[in-house]
Amino acid sequence: MNKKELAEIKKSFSEGCGFFTLNRILYAYCDAEKHIKYTESKGFAIMPEDESAVVMETLKKALSGSLGKNLNEYRFPNESYEEGGAQNVLYAAVKGKLEDEEANKAFIDRIVENTDYASAYTIISGHCTYSILVKDKNDETIGEGDSEYNFVITALCPVNTGDDGLFYDDEAQVIAKKSNTEMIIAKAPQDGFLYPVFSDRSPDVNSVMYYTRSPKKPNLSIIEDVLDCKFDFTPEGEKERFRAVLSDVCREELDYTVITKVNDSIKEVIDQNKNETEPPVIDCSRMRTILSDAGVSDDKLQALDAVYRDTVGDGALKASNLVENKTVLSVPEITVNISKEATDKVRTSVIQGKKCLIIDLDDPSVLVNGIETSFETAEKAPAEGEPVTV
Repeated sequence: MNKKELAEIKKSFSEGCGFFTLNRILYAYCDAEKHIKYTESKGFAIMPEDESAVVMETLKKALSGSLGKNLNEYRFPNESYEEGGAQNVLYAAVKGKLEDEEANKAFIDRIVENTDYASAYTIISGHCTYSILVKDKNDETIGEGDSEYNFVITALCPVNTGDDGLFYDDEAQVIAKKSNTEMIIAKAPQDGFLYPVFSDRSPDVNSVMYYTRSPKKPNLSIIEDVLDCKFDFTPEGEKERFRAVLSDVCREELDYTVITKVNDSIKEVIDQNKNETEPPVIDCSRMRTILSDAGVSDDKLQALDAVYRDTVGDGALKASNLVENKTVLSVPEITVNISKEATDKVRTSVIQGKKCLIIDLDDPSVLVNGIETSFETAEKAPAEGEPVTV
């Protein structure tokens, strides 16, 4: 499921779209001890307007964020197709349109038994139908087709007791703490998933899209235990492995210039592919080119294949997870933030035996603790007998 396919489903996900229908909703409430306290399946069209609006908003948020960060597609392993496996259970839920009580029970049970949450949460699932539009080779819509994309989208929403703080009791004429025991279901899901995915303008029942509100801390119990899929790396994990490859391969050649050139090259890869449907990636081959262009010697690059394989594996890293929007240079007690437009104004050097950081200033006016000041431009004349350096 690429960027365009995801955008098409997100754009259509509304009551106002004539090609999209949210057919049925399945609710389940689970307490902190994994007890299912409530389940219900009902038609979306007969729900009160205020309730249906919240449901629509919540489910749509399970498609929010960007591919490779909040949203990641996973392929089901072979064992997932067996009876009781994730693909088998999800396929039955979609086929049953959330109307089949047996399929619904297996679907909810699988989520509750395998999801690791410390507190209560609510499962909100919707069965949806999208009438697939026909597009030409230029990706322009030319009409409505005769095929449909039926899918189930699920949002897992935290449940918390409302806290309204202090209040003024006019009758008793006191200020006191208001006690509120209502269990409030968050509108924004913490996790979610879409099945099947929409790929090549048709359903792909062999893959699932997982959503997380916290890309740095995805819920592995959902990916690995609920969905039976193999988790790779978080965005931060990809960046850590990329840094490890750089350090192990370049070693003493890894300086300020190499690091900034590598980052610039990755930005260039992203810019060149911004109109492509698939997010650009950095594999071992492309990394070799980037490092070579940055000035890393052939001797160092001989180790790249082995280091990359041991650190990353056979896959590729998403370019968007590796690029830095600014360069941060740190030494003990000093941190310098350098914007992407100014990396060429900073350099390192050795002056009179000391390692120095040199910053070119186009404007002598600078801010120190928010106060505008300037550098003296007058140069001190050399003392008598002192050599003059030209």
